[in-house]
Amino acid sequence: MDVNCGSYLQKYTKSAILQKKLPESQVDRALHNLFAIRMRLGLFNGNPLHNPFGNIRTDQICSPEHQILALEAARNGIVLLKNHAKLLPLPKSAMSLAVIGPNAKSPQTLVGNYAGPPCESTTPLQALQSYVKDTVYHPGCDTVSCSSIAIDEAVDIAKRAHFVVLIMGLDQTQEREALDRVDLLLPGRQQELITSVAKSAKKPVVLVLLSGGPIDVSFAKDDPRIGAILWAGYPGQGGGIALAEIIFGDHNPGGRLPGTWYPQDYTKVPMTDMRMRPDSFSDYPGRTYRFYEGDKVFEFGYGLSYSKYSYKFTHVSRKNLYLNHSLSLHTTRSWDSVGYKLVSELGTQVCDENKFKVGVGVKNDGEMSGKHPVLLFARQGKVGDGRVKKQLIGFQSVVLSGGERGEIEFEVSPCEDLSRANEYGVMVMDEGRHFLVVGDDKLPVTIII
Repeated sequence: MDVNCGSYLQKYTKSAILQKKLPESQVDRALHNLFAIRMRLGLFNGNPLHNPFGNIRTDQICSPEHQILALEAARNGIVLLKNHAKLLPLPKSAMSLAVIGPNAKSPQTLVGNYAGPPCESTTPLQALQSYVKDTVYHPGCDTVSCSSIAIDEAVDIAKRAHFVVLIMGLDQTQEREALDRVDLLLPGRQQELITSVAKSAKKPVVLVLLSGGPIDVSFAKDDPRIGAILWAGYPGQGGGIALAEIIFGDHNPGGRLPGTWYPQDYTKVPMTDMRMRPDSFSDYPGRTYRFYEGDKVFEFGYGLSYSKYSYKFTHVSRKNLYLNHSLSLHTTRSWDSVGYKLVSELGTQVCDENKFKVGVGVKNDGEMSGKHPVLLFARQGKVGDGRVKKQLIGFQSVVLSGGERGEIEFEVSPCEDLSRANEYGVMVMDEGRHFLVVGDDKLPVTIII
């Protein structure tokens, strides 16, 4: 890395040079790269107001098209994690609503960090109030850290309302640049507040989580009094409106989790242990959805919808891949393993020639229309020996009305999508059967060497 966005290099580079831990030539190289990029960006081309994009005005940034895009991004990113007994969407005829939680009234939490001032701001509370006139709010906690809670007041308004929405989670006081979390639980007494309100409410409650990282909410996942869980990340200026639209059914949730949600026990794994693959001898569970073998709160790619979708492979341009056309390529085989070829020895031409197309039919078996993401995974027929459990090849979204069927097509690049790193970190392609997987449907593809 030639760039450090903090002050570390400023403080310690000179000392490292004087102690001969860092050669000055490496500093020169880093500066050369840094200023070359700045020149390519036009940062030395005179008055920036006279350069392209030098006069972008606020009204251009906040144009209707851009604000619609921000709202659409928020809609697409919200993930429905639980919907017991189809609690959501709530009826628009709801007579009264209790909104509880420190994140319900915070526009700053919506945008997270690395964000400029929003063009306009609608909090989740304001958006929910536009659906239910009789909406009563209480923060429940003093702050997101929730060191002090007002359980009696929160329980009181929850008892009197027809429906309850809790808007909890994290904010920049819990996770940000230079501030790592030390556990995966909700801060302070948030869990106590959520459980108390859910126990007192007339009907199962809706729990909304704002956060950048995963949270162990196993208690809420397993509690029938918490009927629905939504994760919105930090959804930006359109997040409040998008949440209300999804809660009251004006939009079908279509988000998928971009990472595994691990349980609290996972924090016992040293963060300095960066092995990807599990190790049974040391009880090391591995990392990421590709290798992790421990318990999960929610898995990578998980996300519910108000509709049910079914998938079926419709066509594939080739099912057998022949990599044995050249005797100069090394084939390695042993009694206890399959043969394989090094991807580096196959060459670009062979890799390109073996790319193929696969079609997937998607049907919306429900009544509600929506934008639905389809995830295509690959896995090998032979498991173990450090092979991935599954690997994401790609994803595409399709918009379908209730009962409608559509079709999408993926391009599979075997050298990238069906290869693996062996114990030496070298990419290889194993012979034998591999599977493409979408939903519950799978398609065999055979590599012949």
